[in-house]
Amino acid sequence: MKRVKSISDDLRKEYTRSDFRGLERGKYYERVVANSNIVIIDPDVTAVFPNSSAVNEALHSLVEVAQRAARKRGHSTARGRYRSDVK
Repeated sequence: MKRVKSISDDLRKEYTRSDFRGLERGKYYERVVANSNIVIIDPDVTAVFPNSSAVNEALHSLVEVAQRAARKRGHSTARGRYRSDVK
């Protein structure tokens, strides 16, 4: 096996250790996770939907079907909660 070169703990000449005081690792991690809208889709699903607009179209259709089914049963729906242009 080859030996891995160790990373030097030295800073470049233009930096000093005092420039990095008060830094905290992961300081904004919780905020980023809370505001993130990344969705991970299974590979078999991505094979069916070529792009994000196809996924959105399918999900909007699913919401419409669910709303129609709820109206037929007489239950209240979350109409307008998902799409503002649903009629």
